[in-house]
Amino acid sequence: MSNKKVPLRQCIGCHEMKSKRDMIRVIKTAEGEICLDGTGRKNGRGAYICPDMECLTQAVKSRGLERSLKTAIPESIFDALKEEMSRIDKK
Repeated sequence: MSNKKVPLRQCIGCHEMKSKRDMIRVIKTAEGEICLDGTGRKNGRGAYICPDMECLTQAVKSRGLERSLKTAIPESIFDALKEEMSRIDKK
């Protein structure tokens, strides 16, 4: 049996390479809408972040999400990320 290659992505907060499935994807669609992509299959420019509050804090501080998506990020997206991370922590 051959081993499948695991897709890795870099976190915009801590800059570590981790499995794509273990991260949260934020996308900018062609219409310019910013949203969370739970499936990982929506069309658009994507940025990945670890489900960790420290990574989110670092990404906000360094403006990593804004640089990755090449646009200003509304506060509602950061609130949605915090809510998603708190939901993941409860599991």
